[in-house]
Amino acid sequence: MRHTGRTYAVTGADSGIGAATVDLLRRDGATVIACGTGDHVDVRADLTTRSGRKALVAAVRRLAPRLHGVATGAGTGAATPDGVRLNYFGTVEVLDGLHGPLAETGGRAVAVTSASALSHGDATIVDSCLSGNEDHAVQAARIAVDRRRGGAVYRSTKIAVNRWVRRSAPTWAETGVTINAVAPGVVDTETARRTILADPIAARVVAEALPQPLGFPGPPEAVAEAISWLLSPTDGFTTGQVVFVDGGADATLRGDEPYADGVRYGPVATARMLWWTVAGRLRRR
Repeated sequence: MRHTGRTYAVTGADSGIGAATVDLLRRDGATVIACGTGDHVDVRADLTTRSGRKALVAAVRRLAPRLHGVATGAGTGAATPDGVRLNYFGTVEVLDGLHGPLAETGGRAVAVTSASALSHGDATIVDSCLSGNEDHAVQAARIAVDRRRGGAVYRSTKIAVNRWVRRSAPTWAETGVTINAVAPGVVDTETARRTILADPIAARVVAEALPQPLGFPGPPEAVAEAISWLLSPTDGFTTGQVVFVDGGADATLRGDEPYADGVRYGPVATARMLWWTVAGRLRRR
């Protein structure tokens, strides 16, 4: 088995993609330090806080004399400032904090982002995240929510993580550590069933914005397989990549064009999304 004798830390291990990744790695022979906020994890930590991030890093360092990989699956789709705190800063501070142990083993790091990053984000949120200014990024998220642009918070944090991974890869490579991002489409997790998939109107809007010809929603196990491969000792020559495990959304939206700054929807797709958005608002009145 590929992962026998190796030790990994996985955040967001309580459910969804994180839980699927933990299960897969353990079945494949790995020792996994499951990190989350629930009762059935090895390390409990609130990554929306700086103290929680430091506590998680310290606990993983204590539990793993040798650490071979980290996957950051913790995240929230809630349109609140906690999205900034958890999705971006809870990801990059944990990865930065565990870079030292990974460098000792020539390890692997994988950040779970989102195919929603294909769309345009809020430039202020993205830039504030990448500059490391958490307070400014949180304030920008509050402004976006107040202006009824809360949906941009989630994808903006994921855009920022993708860019941080790309920027970090060359210097991390100098220490022998690979770092990549896996960007899932909409997959059948408990969170998705409770939010997007629970509302037929919201599901139609998202399916228009993120078309997945291989199926909507997709299986979380497929995302876990991609993470497992990027963490494995057999993959030592891939770094700085954003791997879309999205049922074909990236290819459908971008075709063969290079990605610069958000996809542009045609008039038909835009009209459909507008129609379903208005229909949803009218239904909720």
